[in-house]
Amino acid sequence: MTSNRTEYSTRIRDAVAHREPGRSLPAPFYTDREHFDLDLAAVYGRSWVFAAPEAEIPEPGDYLTVDLGPWSVIVVRGGDGEPRAFHNVCRHRGSRILTEERGSTGNIVCGYHKWTYGTDGALRHAPAQPAGFDRSCFGLRPVRLRAVAGLLFLCLADRTPEDFDEVAARIEPYLRPHRLAEARVAVRSDLVEHGNWKLVMENNRECYHCDGHPELLRAYFPTFGYTEETVPPPLRPVYERSCRADTELRQRLDKLGVPHALIEEADGRATGFRVQRSALDLAGESMTPDGTAACRRTLGDLPDTRLGDLSLHLQPNTWFHACADHAVTFSVRPLAPDRTLLRTTWLVHPDAEEGTDYDPGTLTKVWTATNEQDAALVARAQRGVADPAYLPGPYAPNEHQVEAFCAWYLDRLREELQR
Repeated sequence: MTSNRTEYSTRIRDAVAHREPGRSLPAPFYTDREHFDLDLAAVYGRSWVFAAPEAEIPEPGDYLTVDLGPWSVIVVRGGDGEPRAFHNVCRHRGSRILTEERGSTGNIVCGYHKWTYGTDGALRHAPAQPAGFDRSCFGLRPVRLRAVAGLLFLCLADRTPEDFDEVAARIEPYLRPHRLAEARVAVRSDLVEHGNWKLVMENNRECYHCDGHPELLRAYFPTFGYTEETVPPPLRPVYERSCRADTELRQRLDKLGVPHALIEEADGRATGFRVQRSALDLAGESMTPDGTAACRRTLGDLPDTRLGDLSLHLQPNTWFHACADHAVTFSVRPLAPDRTLLRTTWLVHPDAEEGTDYDPGTLTKVWTATNEQDAALVARAQRGVADPAYLPGPYAPNEHQVEAFCAWYLDRLREELQR
């Protein structure tokens, strides 16, 4: 067994050391169970991971469970209104406590032997214990949780990435106008993609394939990732139109005091991120088939409906889009080397009424179609990287964010292998 571990460690160290920058990862990174298990430990076990929007747990006692590989975490809003996170493991004999994906409770009760915990994690009741039993020693084990402008992030590591406070401070002004902490969940959707979690993330980090997204390209300019020097001739007219729209948008946002400048630090740091507000096509209001707002009520303090798209990417598992009328959150959770859960959540104004202020079909049409199209592309990619004929291929210039993701990911593996 020790020999097998040593051989595995040597193989993966060699694979990390010899990966050629600017090319896709070698096949084992996408297909092998050993690599998958290392990903869970090195990436999901040590990074700040997006769990859910705060809107998922609006009231005291509301909870959800977040499964990340072997870990299960309870995220609950306490009686004092504060969200907290705990390992979903009973302190008696280790039973899984909550088995439902979400719900509401006054106390957290283990269904095995009825050990009962408060929403603050303290052990309230343990039946038939001897005299002198000290309940204070057996509270739920906490998990670090941070709320950033209505978005909940958790970290399973004892030592968390030190740069998260800085990143939170830099992205919070972009999110603040939308007041997502006060928003309401309109629609939630789960989609299991038949591909490695990294293929899901890589696919999201480029628009080289966006001609496969006709719904998205109705309102979203297909020039994501291109520059003046790299945009191909067929896209030149669209690129120039997007530049004019962006110039107009920036002028409007400057008058309103809404931040919009690109910050791109997706690699070279523990908490890689990218944030920017950019123009939308057609009516320019929202990510809908005609670009008009999908909800009559604007989010938060936004006084104008033509405020473009706030896009935020954070490594390792999430991206967000927020328009004046609604926001969409995406969470990527590994299930197996070749299966990944994508959870998409649409948020609207807390007082928005379905059927009056918004139609769920219109609200979700673009991203539902785009997610399904991406799932098919990811499944094709998974079948391809598993083929013995696969060799890592070169990234195009407009796939630089894919390279940044891979560079960030490999840095996490190097850190883990050095422990």
